[in-house]
Amino acid sequence: MTIAVIQFGGSNCDRDSVQALESLGFDAELVWHEDGLPDAVEGIMLPGGFSYGDYLRAGAMAARSPIMQAVRDAADEGIPVLGVCNGAQIGCESSLTPGVFTTNESARFRCEHVHLRVENADTPWTNHYEEGDVVELPIAHGEGRYEITDERLEELEAENRILFRYCDADGNVTPEANPNGSKHAVAGITGAGDHVAVMMPHPERASLEDLGRTDGQGALEGFAE
Repeated sequence: MTIAVIQFGGSNCDRDSVQALESLGFDAELVWHEDGLPDAVEGIMLPGGFSYGDYLRAGAMAARSPIMQAVRDAADEGIPVLGVCNGAQIGCESSLTPGVFTTNESARFRCEHVHLRVENADTPWTNHYEEGDVVELPIAHGEGRYEITDERLEELEAENRILFRYCDADGNVTPEANPNGSKHAVAGITGAGDHVAVMMPHPERASLEDLGRTDGQGALEGFAE
């Protein structure tokens, strides 16, 4: 299948994403945001980076690029969409998913490996894992704290739309294991349909043996599902 990896000014994980997807057998291509979506696109990835230098707030300017209307239309038609890190911020800013990613509780940039607990293994992005599995992925963000109203979060919980939570190596969700202060330690969620998802950690950076771990492969395999 053909997956479009959208490039904005400032994107810096776009080529990493293409390489990771191609290593899993996908046909991935870089698409400059001004060029629009290819006609034959079967999946869309919004990669990490610092689109437009994170001016205003992370993802806000990219979310207003004309291509994002095409991305929303594609999502409405059932095309799978995955936003990672800055792509997750863009996804929330463009209403593909609810809530917002904002400044880390520490107000510091965090670049490290974290543990995630799989909360719902019945989605395209998580069905290569088991519920309760603990995976290790890298993060690199200054605005990764997930925020949403308590009422809306309760709805997401009830609808089983939480994909991952930050945890320790044993799967315990603790304040110490939460790198950015995300509400209820949320690290990834789905949109109204589970073919759309955003996550703050980087699966593409943990998808090749050469990178030292492959825990992220399962999330990227979601495009095939």
